Amino acid sequence: MKGRDHRLDSALGIAYSWISMLLMAAVCLFILVTVARYGAGKLSLEFLITEPGASAVDIEGGGILTPLIGTVLLTMLGMLAALPFSLATAVYICFYARPGALLTLVETAVDILAGVPTVVIALFSLSIFVLPQFGFLSAMIETDGDGGGMAYGRSFLVCAVTMAIMILPFVTKSIIESLRSVPGSYIDGAFALGAGKWRVVAQIALRCARPGIVTGTVLGMGRIVGDTAIVWFALGGTLRMTGVQPWYMPENWISTLRNTGSTLTTYIYYTSPAGEGNSFDTAFGASLVLIGMIILLNAAAALVGRAWGGGNGQDAG
Repeated sequence: MKGRDHRLDSALGIAYSWISMLLMAAVCLFILVTVARYGAGKLSLEFLITEPGASAVDIEGGGILTPLIGTVLLTMLGMLAALPFSLATAVYICFYARPGALLTLVETAVDILAGVPTVVIALFSLSIFVLPQFGFLSAMIETDGDGGGMAYGRSFLVCAVTMAIMILPFVTKSIIESLRSVPGSYIDGAFALGAGKWRVVAQIALRCARPGIVTGTVLGMGRIVGDTAIVWFALGGTLRMTGVQPWYMPENWISTLRNTGSTLTTYIYYTSPAGEGNSFDTAFGASLVLIGMIILLNAAAALVGRAWGGGNGQDAG
C-alpha cells in the first residue's frame, strides 16, 4: 500500500511539473505571438534607422533610432557602473568577511535593496541628483534670487547611476551563488600549494565562477532594458536626444550623456494608448524589437556560459 501511494505521489509530482512547465511556455509563446501579430507589420529598415517624430502628432512617420540607441547606451553605462561594485561585494562576502555584525549588515542591505520598488529608487534619484553638487551629471538650471543654480537631475549619466543602484543586489546575489558553487577542493588545493588569498580568488574562484558572473550581468542588463519608471524619472520623456546637436558627433558625446533622451520602454509607453501617441501598431513594433534584444541577450549568455562552463576544470588547473 505504501509503495502504491509513493508511486501515486511521484506520478502527481511529475504531472504537476509538466503542467507548470507547459503553462509557462504557453504564456511566453502567447505573448510573443500577440506582439508579433500586431508589431511585425511595422518592422522595416526605415523604422530602425529613422529618428522618432518630435511630437505625438507626427509619431507615426518616425522610427525608433534614438530610443534604440538610448536603450543600448543606458544598458552599457548602467552595467559599467554596477558590475565592479557587485563583483567586489560578492568577493568580500564570500572570501574576506568574517561572521559578525558587519557581514549581517551588508547581506541585509543587499536583501532590502533588492526589495525596494523601482519607482522609489526613481524618486530617490529625482530628489538627490537635482542638488548642485551633482551638476556634472546633468545640465544646470538657473534659479531666481542669489544667482545659484540647481542641477536638472535627468540625463543618461543620472539614469545610469540610478539603474546601477537598482540592479546592484541582483547582480551581487548571482555572483555570490556562483562563487559559493566553486568546488572547495580547488580552493583548498591552491592554498596547499602556497597561493595567497587574492591569487586564489582571482585565478581560481573568479575563473570558475565566470558562467555565473555572465548570468548575473545578463540579469542586470535585462532589468535595465525592461525598466520604465526609472527611465521616466531619471532620463526624461524626450523622444529625441537633447543637448548639443548633432548628438552623434564625438565632440558632442559628453553633452548627449548629460542631457535627456529616451529608451524603447518609454517610447512604447509614449506611443501606446496609455501615453500621448495612441499609436497601437508603432508601440507593438517597438515592443517586438525590445523582446528581440532580450532574446539575443539571453542567447549570448547561454553561449558564453556553455563555452566557459565546460572549461572550468581546465581553467582552474
